[in-house]
Amino acid sequence: MEKPASSAILKFVKGRGTGSNARSRFEAWSRESSHEYLEQIRELADDEDESAPPIATEVSLVQARSILSFNRSPDIGFEQSINPYQGCEHGCVYCFARPTHAYLGLSPGLDFETKIFAKENAAELLRKELSRRSYRPSLIALGANTDPYQPAERELCITRSVLEVLASFNAPVSITTKSALVVRDIDILAPMAQKGLARVNISLATVDAKLARILDARANAPHRRLRAIKELSEAGIPVSVFASPMIPAINDMELEAILDAAAAAGASAASMIVLRLPLEVRDLFVEWLTEHFPLRAEHTMSLVRQMRGGADYDSSFGNRMRGTGHYATLLRQRFNMAARRLGLGRLGGTSNVSLFRVPSEPSPQGTLFPGAA
Repeated sequence: MEKPASSAILKFVKGRGTGSNARSRFEAWSRESSHEYLEQIRELADDEDESAPPIATEVSLVQARSILSFNRSPDIGFEQSINPYQGCEHGCVYCFARPTHAYLGLSPGLDFETKIFAKENAAELLRKELSRRSYRPSLIALGANTDPYQPAERELCITRSVLEVLASFNAPVSITTKSALVVRDIDILAPMAQKGLARVNISLATVDAKLARILDARANAPHRRLRAIKELSEAGIPVSVFASPMIPAINDMELEAILDAAAAAGASAASMIVLRLPLEVRDLFVEWLTEHFPLRAEHTMSLVRQMRGGADYDSSFGNRMRGTGHYATLLRQRFNMAARRLGLGRLGGTSNVSLFRVPSEPSPQGTLFPGAA
C-alpha cells in the first residue's frame, strides 16, 4: 500500500477523526508539529497516556456574501443547497468536504474539524435571495457539504433560523445530518412535512458504537441517531437513512444491520454510496486506516481500487457515488435486496414548489398613521 504523502503527522488525538494537519494543496510550504511542545503540554496536564493532547474547537462567526449554492452535477438530486457552517466538528475521517478547507488556507486535516466558521447572517441572506424576482424555487438541500447540526448549532441556532425562513416561504427542504439535535426543530419541520415540504436524512455508517467512536469521532452515537429517526417519524416527518459510506472490510459487513435498525426505527427510504477519497482525503484516510486497522489496511485499499478501476478514486459523475466492478456490484445487490425486504423506498425529494410564496411585509405606511383603523 502506498504511504500517505508527506504531512505533519501527529499521534491521533482522542475525540478527533484525523491525526495530522496535512498541508493545503495550495500551500508552497509544509508544517511540522513540535514534539517538545507536545511533551510540555502533556506534563502540565499530567497526561499519562500516549495520545496527543486535546485540541480545542475554535468557532468563528463570519458574514457570508451569499448563502444559496447552485449545483449542476447530474448525479446529485438537488439544484440548490445551504451550508450554514464551513468545517465540521464531527470529524469523520472520510468526509468528502475536507478539501474545501484548503480554499481557506487551512488544512483539510485537524483544521477542518477544529476551526469552524459559522455564517451568522445566513437567515438574513436567505430571505433576501428567496425574495428576488429572478429566484426559481426547487428543492434545497440543507447540509449537503458539512453537517448543519454540528455541536456549535446547539447555541448558535443558525440552522434553526434558516428553517424558519424556509418555512415562511414554503420552500421545500431536505436535511442531511448525523446529529440527534435535529429533533429540536420538530416544531418547524412537522408542519412543513404536512405540506410535503420537508424530509430528514440521517447518515448512519455503522451501528457499532465502538467503531462509531473512531469513524465519526464527535457525531452522536448510533443509538441516538436511531432514536432521532423514531422521533422524527412519529412526528410525521419522512426520514431516510444514508448507509454511507460503505468502506470495504471496515463497515460493509454491517449494511443489512444498518438498514434493519433504521427501518425498525421508522425510516421509510434508504440510500448508499461507497467510500470516496478525493484529493487530501485519500492520505488522511490511509493514515487513519493504518492507525486503527493495521492488519486490514492493505486489504481495504485493494478492495477500494477494485471499485475504482485500479485507482484510489474515480471522480467521474455516477461512478464516484456507486463505484464499478464486481465488488461494487455485489454491494449494490445486497443493498437492493435488503431495501426491498424492509420496504425501504428510494431516496425521494420533497420537491413540491407549488406552495412557494414570498411572504408579504407589513406596509411601512402603517407607521405614518398610528390612529388609523
